[in-house]
Amino acid sequence: MFFDNDNYGFLLEKLKAYSNEFDVSVITYCLMPNHYHLILKQNSEHPLSKFIQHTFNSYTKAINKRYRRSGTLFEGKYKAREIYDTKTILEVSRYVHRNPLDGGLVKNIEDWKYSNYHEWIDSRNGSLCNKKFIKAHFPNTEDYKKYVLDYYSFKQMINDLKKLKYI
Repeated sequence: MFFDNDNYGFLLEKLKAYSNEFDVSVITYCLMPNHYHLILKQNSEHPLSKFIQHTFNSYTKAINKRYRRSGTLFEGKYKAREIYDTKTILEVSRYVHRNPLDGGLVKNIEDWKYSNYHEWIDSRNGSLCNKKFIKAHFPNTEDYKKYVLDYYSFKQMINDLKKLKYI
């Protein structure tokens, strides 16, 4: 999905542009070498499926042109689940932000630059996140760091998410 580091930045630019066009708030994201995670909030009547379609069709076309390839980058249709309660959004955000750490890509979660974990902990001033949502639930960035790194709670959360069929 990502052939070099520039691809990550390009996709982030697409996410930002289309989130503005389709009035979508990005709550959490993490781009991994072979997949991505997005937690999005639909703010208008524009369906999230159109946002996803435009973003990733545009990305695929650009990648195919740059690398002189053809076809799709993704297997099958994207997977989406509606989340209705804040507790689950926070748990899934933790899961998403932990992905590079749990996947063995980094030893320190802060070393992965292709997620908005840095915005959640105020170590980067990016705009692909809903800062009001973050501050409403974690006014102190140290609380979110602890929440994400709390392994026991994470393991319990994984079991809960599997039961709810979110993963």
